[in-house]
Amino acid sequence: MIDRSVPRRVLPAPEPRGGATRPAAALPVRPRTGRLLVLATVFVCAACGLVYELELLALGSYLIGDSVTQASVVLSVMVFAMGVGSLLAKQLRTRPAFGFAAIEAGLALVGGLSAMALYASFAWLGESRPALVAFSFVIGVLIGAEIPLLMVLIQRIRRQDAGGAVADLFAADYVGALVGGLAFPFLLLPVLGQLTGAMLTGTVNAVVGGGLVLWLFRRDLGRRGRWVLIASNLTVLALLACATALAADFERVARRAVYGAEVRVARQTGVQELVLTGPSSGSPRSLDLFLDGRLRVSGYDEYRFHEALVHPAMTGPHRRVLVLGGGDGLAAREVLRYPDVASVTVVELDPGVVRLARTDPMLSALNGRAYEDPRLGVVTEDAFGWLRGPAARDRFDVIVSDLPDPGITPSTKLYSQEFYGLAARALSPGGRIAVHAGPLATRPHTYWTVEATLRAAGLRTSPYSAGGRLSGFAAGPDRRSPGATGAQPLDWGFVLAGRDRVPELRVDHNTPGLRSLSTRSLQDAARDAERARPAGVLPSTLPHPRYS
Repeated sequence: MIDRSVPRRVLPAPEPRGGATRPAAALPVRPRTGRLLVLATVFVCAACGLVYELELLALGSYLIGDSVTQASVVLSVMVFAMGVGSLLAKQLRTRPAFGFAAIEAGLALVGGLSAMALYASFAWLGESRPALVAFSFVIGVLIGAEIPLLMVLIQRIRRQDAGGAVADLFAADYVGALVGGLAFPFLLLPVLGQLTGAMLTGTVNAVVGGGLVLWLFRRDLGRRGRWVLIASNLTVLALLACATALAADFERVARRAVYGAEVRVARQTGVQELVLTGPSSGSPRSLDLFLDGRLRVSGYDEYRFHEALVHPAMTGPHRRVLVLGGGDGLAAREVLRYPDVASVTVVELDPGVVRLARTDPMLSALNGRAYEDPRLGVVTEDAFGWLRGPAARDRFDVIVSDLPDPGITPSTKLYSQEFYGLAARALSPGGRIAVHAGPLATRPHTYWTVEATLRAAGLRTSPYSAGGRLSGFAAGPDRRSPGATGAQPLDWGFVLAGRDRVPELRVDHNTPGLRSLSTRSLQDAARDAERARPAGVLPSTLPHPRYS
């Protein structure tokens, strides 16, 4: 794949000494067929190169978070490395066929095993960012060295003007990139997964790159060079085959290293990776649910979070309730404690989460079998898109926003002024919206940005927090602290907002099953939050996200 940001300088075929014209390469096919084979190889290599790039982007987002930052790191490092690779390819112009085959073998091995190496780094070292940068650089160098050598090879077949040769190579490269870009999210990732998909791509890369040289340009290779390439390609293919055969066992071992020994459910949906840990029977308080490697539900202490999120908003009219996110059913469980609730609508992007919450015995017990309640309905759709549609024109008395922590991630739009404007439009007169706004103590800028964004959307706000103590975990339900010991303080920040007036922070103490919340604790937390309110915090919008 070529660097699409800076046009390349065409590298002509080297001229023999003495000024004589170099004859065309002796090929086993006609020159026209040879050119088509080289362009087909460009097509396949471009597709493989883009798959490697997308795989690094996806893994960076899954394992590290903050998709914008990881995309910027991967793309900038890779583009820079492609320039480095183009310069280094000058040293191989005198042996372009051997150099190209060696580069493809190295690219197939590094790119094919990159996903497994990154996951291993995350599982056993707890840090995958250095490995992400290293693989981005190495893969970029190898990709950058492809096109100069292919230019020499295509000119060896038949001399043509530089502009025409560049146009042919660019066309094949861009079409290949399109195919690779579509194959990754729609075929490789959902069908094969990250690890096997990357290794299959490496196999195709090695076969096509090595096959082109060993057959079409075999007369350009010496006997020793031919056997070196055969041996290196066979070694790469054997390593990739072994890694593919061991991929399932590797995933199980690495998953235990990340999540502990009691992994019961592990599946990749079209949206994210779901991992459920804990015994298959017993108390649901031993259950943990991870989404893309981040703890989202801990049965030990989740009730504190969901009670603090839901019950302050339920003081007042609450016949019709909308839950944004919350496919685990835990927020809905708290809403359904109120017998006068007529309907609850859960809008969840990932049907896999809803399916797990319905069918897993432990998670279903934890959410009080909320999905069996006839008052609850589920919409599988992006919350932003759903609020823009006609279904959201029905007004709701309460909206509960049970979404991941705000940040420069795909969830950023769900914490924007535009999103809250749509939510306010869906509220009935006197309606309230409760928002999980991220940690108040440890990420105050993020928390107060959410609060400022709600106010910018025309809502009146009451900020507050809640917490508890949970062994082994820190910083709210979205962060796990591997290796932490002892009880860590939980830091949950919320904002209750009203359409017409500032909502009062109180709870109905007659609510069945209420365990951890009181009006006094809420009001004390609200006073503490107000004392820490910073000045000059600006709202976040779609064109200008302000979370970090």
